[in-house]
This record gives sequence, structure tokens and C-alpha cells, in this order.
Amino acid sequence: MTKKSMNAAVSLLALAAMAGGPALAAEPGAVDEPIKLAMLEWTGAQISAQIAGKVLEKAGYKVDYVTAGNYPHFQGLADGDIAASVEIWLNNVGDVYPKVLAEGKVEDIGSLGLTTKEGWLYPKFMEELCPALPSWEALNDPECVALLATPDTLPNGRFLDYPADWGSRAATIILDNNLPLTAVPSGSEGAQLAELRAAAAAKTPLVMMFWAPHFILAEVETGWIEMPPCKDQSNEHCIMPPDVNKVVWSGFAPKWPAAYEILKAFQITTEDQQKMMLAIDEKGQSLDLVTTEWVAAHEAIWRPWLDQALN
Repeated sequence: MTKKSMNAAVSLLALAAMAGGPALAAEPGAVDEPIKLAMLEWTGAQISAQIAGKVLEKAGYKVDYVTAGNYPHFQGLADGDIAASVEIWLNNVGDVYPKVLAEGKVEDIGSLGLTTKEGWLYPKFMEELCPALPSWEALNDPECVALLATPDTLPNGRFLDYPADWGSRAATIILDNNLPLTAVPSGSEGAQLAELRAAAAAKTPLVMMFWAPHFILAEVETGWIEMPPCKDQSNEHCIMPPDVNKVVWSGFAPKWPAAYEILKAFQITTEDQQKMMLAIDEKGQSLDLVTTEWVAAHEAIWRPWLDQALN
């Protein structure tokens, strides 16, 4: 090709791009260096990470999984020790995430696609004991509060909160509304599930912080409390259906351009995630097996992500 014809071709490509023509494929980048994905505590996040990782492997990348706590891992992302985290609940990001996002050390690359819910949950039988449920005003009823009280919380009722390192707005909202409750952190997601099952089986009163999607909601009949007024609309004082997004280290796109495009396109549905959660947490199947089966059965979903990025 002559210099003149090469310049003409470049000009045509530029005009096509300006006119909205098809994007050029991205370079794979550093395929010999593993992409480190955050493996957080809850099953849903582990499913999301494993599927993202297996799809990246289909594109020729190496993937490592880094076990990390929800709050601490944001600093790992900022430092580049973790390359990406594909299930970030934006209502539960603590102080570090907003800081490193503002500093440009991490990049939000969009929604994971989940339809979510978060709030205060109770086993359905409690409506017989606290007739004002699902209204939050039931939690001001002395008789209902007495049913929730334990020796450690008297005279307040016990509110089962998220594990301490997850963060929670529950204690703040209880204080904002002068509710006679004491928020008690649970030890883990498993401990929360055990308490909910036990409460439903023994008809022991329980109010707890919880979220959807989650397989337990198909197993135990529950109700959601109509939340008290928000002091303001900030995440600290209000519980709203949370957005769930994907976040990468700021150096991700230059290092793995095609992988960046794949993760931007990566989505998972609430229905699919809950089915996989049920298989893992209830049926005892391994995370690797369940996510491998999803990838094998859903090539029509993920193949276009790769084709768009690489071809």
C-alpha cells in the first residue's frame, strides 16, 4: 500500500467512526499476566466472579481469584492488587470506595444486571404476633418489642444485622427513628440463614437485615417491612433498592483492552443467579461445577461479548 492510499484508508476509518460505524476490535493486551478478580464473601458475588473469570478464560486470558473482604478490597482495587470486582452493591461501599473513585484509582464500568431488593425482613408468622406488620410502626409496639428482646438487648428488641465487615445502615436508621431496637451483627451470611430457618421452624420472633436475590426467600415464607421515613436520601440514612455495578482498577483498560470490553458487556440475571445459589448453598454442588455448567449452557449469551471485543 502506498503512503497516499494508506492515508486515504485511515481517513475512511476515521469518517466511519464519526458516522457511527462498527467499532474496531480491542487488543487482547497482557494475556500472560493473570487478571485478578475479587472473590467476596457472599455466594452471589462468588458466582458472578467465577462466571466472569470463565468467560475471560474463553477469550484467552489467565484469571486468578483473590479472596477479599467487602470494604478492604476497595483499597486493593485502587492499588492494582485486584484488577476487577464484578458485584459491587453501591449501597454498601463504606468510605474507601467513594474516595478512590473520586481520585480516579478505580472505574465503575456499569450495571451487573441484577434486579435487587434490600431492607428489613421477618418470617411471615410474625404478622400473627405483631399485627401492625408489615408497617415499621409495629416495631414501636411494646408487646412486639418484648417478643424480640433477648437478655443482651433488654429492654430493646434484638435486630439481626449484617456481619460487621459488610457495613449496614440499620443501626443509623433505628437511631434516626428512635426505635426500641438494638442492632446485633451476625457472624456470617450462613449464621443469618441459620437464624431465619430456625425462627421460621420454631416460630421464634426475628427481624433482620437482608437482601434479594437470595435462594432462601424461595425456601422460607417471609415479609418485608415497609421502611420508616428516611432522615435524608443518603445511603447512611435510607435503604433503597441498591444498584449492583462492576468496578475495575484504573489501569485495567490499558493493560487488558479486550477484557475491559468483555467485562463492560458482562451481565447476569437475578433468576439465573438465584438458581445457581440454590444449587450451591442448598444442594451442595460446587461453585466451580455450577458456574462451568452455566457457561456451557449459555454460550449464546456470552459469545457476543467476546466477538464484539475481539473480532
